[in-house]
Parts: sequence; structure tokens; C-alpha cells
Amino acid sequence: MKQSIINADIVLKDQVLKSETLIISDGHIESIGAESTENTSVHDLKGAYLLPGLIDLHCDAIERVIEPRAEVYFPIDFGIAQMDRINAAAGITTAYNAISFHDGDFGIRGSKMASRIVKAVKSLGNTLVDNRIHCRYEITEPRILESVIQLIDENQIDLLSFMDHTPGQGQFKDTIDYIKYQRRNIGFETDEIYDQLKIKIDNRRSSAERIARICDHAKKQSICLISHDDDTPQRVFELMELGVTISEFPINMETASEAKKQGVTTVFGAPNTLRGKSQSGSIRAVEAIAGRVADCLCSDYYPSTLISAVFMLPEEVCIPLPEAINMVTLNPARAVNLNDRGEISVGKVADLVSIRKIDNHFQVTSTWRQGAKVFSADYV
Repeated sequence: MKQSIINADIVLKDQVLKSETLIISDGHIESIGAESTENTSVHDLKGAYLLPGLIDLHCDAIERVIEPRAEVYFPIDFGIAQMDRINAAAGITTAYNAISFHDGDFGIRGSKMASRIVKAVKSLGNTLVDNRIHCRYEITEPRILESVIQLIDENQIDLLSFMDHTPGQGQFKDTIDYIKYQRRNIGFETDEIYDQLKIKIDNRRSSAERIARICDHAKKQSICLISHDDDTPQRVFELMELGVTISEFPINMETASEAKKQGVTTVFGAPNTLRGKSQSGSIRAVEAIAGRVADCLCSDYYPSTLISAVFMLPEEVCIPLPEAINMVTLNPARAVNLNDRGEISVGKVADLVSIRKIDNHFQVTSTWRQGAKVFSADYV
């Protein structure tokens, strides 16, 4: 049966339609502004916002769901199922689960465990949202190259980003920052960190050949390529030559501006936006948005920040609400060539989310995936 969503403030890509009706048929949007809801099942939003389903290009929260504490693991299928529910409750209908690949015995980011998670996600049956894989390859890790290439060739990867966490560039300004991060987040001792750092620095010298090889395989599968923590315009140029089309978390305004100028899509973190600062001292996301050098927001590590971040932007940086919503819907869809979603438009997939302000916070009240309601919350 057809469905109608009535009394909704529908957010289109360039305007908000007040108290309107949307008709869903066969999982797609049939009409907007229908006068009749006859022979449909009716959902009354009572003035709530209706947005396109959110598209999250980068979220590594799945790692913390499976390994909530160091060396404390839940079954992979259990963790994935919980992450699926978390995304639905956050209004995310297309989720790129970010899986990092490191070398050696590195817990959940070790190549064996990471490969198991990728294959488990790709083999999911019944899910609430469209779960995809964003593979994060650390370029200073030569021994896991073959594992990643195999996953690419087996069509297990949807996005591929290049990581370089060597101190002195990118995210870590110096060795002290790197050591603090590894001790706090990974639990390594200082001696272990120095041993790994020496190997990382040595391996960085031979990374260009590995990057070129992995790019060749990715292009054959039409996988979008992403650079990470770009810190100079020169780095943007170098990676563009390899086919990179997305720059996530550029660390300063100069680099973000150059990426935009060159037609590279820029992605910043919603947690950075909501908190008003970067956890590593990089550019504040709100400054990038106000400076018109930010195209997309991703949840990074906290899915529910997407809605809160975009609804604060009209007041924080004086941009229209549709423009803010586009940063988590239409813009990421275009960046990764998902032409069937990302906006409320006739013929598009009915991936939708309703939002209501509850106690000064914008909250998801319903999520639809291909016209099926996959999440609902009634606030008293």
C-alpha cells in the first residue's frame, strides 16, 4: 500500500515546504505536495521536519562497539547489529563504516580482525540501514597491502582513504602529540610507541609505490578515493594526480580552500562542529563552514552528532537550513555518486528522517529506509 506523510515541514535542497504531504510508493517518493491521501496509510508528523536520510561517509564508531575497552571484544555480528540500530536511531540511512587497517597485533585494527569485520558487514542480511565499508589504509603499513588489495578485488570495499599518522605532518604536529594519543587511545607503553614509530618512519619512505598500486586496483572497481588530514595544498595536488576526489579533515584553511578550488570535495567532522573545536588542534569546522570551504559533515566517531551539528549551523554561521542539511545528505551523495538518494525529490529512494525539537535538542523521531519505517521514538 502507498504511504502518505502529512503535516511535515519538508526540507528540499533549496527550500522548506511548510505543513506539506509526501507520498511514498514502492520504496520511492511518488509526489510532494499531494492534495489527496486516499488509499494510503497515513503518518502525521504534526509539524516535525522531514529530511532526506543522512549519508555518513566516515564513522569508525563500529570499532568501539565491538571493542568497547582495550582487548575486550564482543562478537563481531553482535557489534554490527548494534551499530546498525545506532545509525537508524541517528537518522543515518546510508552508513560508511570506517574500518582501519594496521599491521601487527593491533587489536581491532589488525589486518585479520579488520578483514573479518569488513566481510561480516558485507554479508549482512536483514539490516535497518544501507551498510557500506570505508576502508582506511595506513600507508606506512606494507605487510597489509595484499589483504586490502584482495578485499578490493573481491568487491568488499566501497570507499578507500589513505592514512598517514606519522608525526610532523597531518594530524600529529610532533612526536609528543603522537605518543599521548597512542597511550591514551591504544594503551601502548612509551617504549612500544617509539619502536613502532621508528618502523613507521622507515616505511613512509616507500609508501608512494604502495599507494599507486592500491589506486590501480581501486579504480578498476570504481571506488572513490579519499585523502585524510591533508595539511598542505601540495599534498592535495599530489593525491589528485592519483585520482583522489575527496579530502576529509583538511587541517587548515589554506589546504581546505585549495581543495575546494580544485573541485575536491571537503569533509569535516560533526563532533568538531558541535564541540566548537578539533580534538587535535586542527581548524574548527565552523570556521571552514563559514568560510565556504566545507562541503560535507561526517559523524567521525559519534553518529548522533550529525543532526545536532546541522541544526545549529543556521544560527551559528548564518546559512539557510537546507544548505546545512545538504552537508549530510545531497553533498555526500554526489561525492560518492549515489544518484538515487540524498534529497527529497520525486523518483528518489524514500530514505527519510523526521526531526522534532525536544527539550532544546533536535531529535530523530522516525527513520525510513526505502519507504519502510526502521526506527520510531515517541517522546512524552
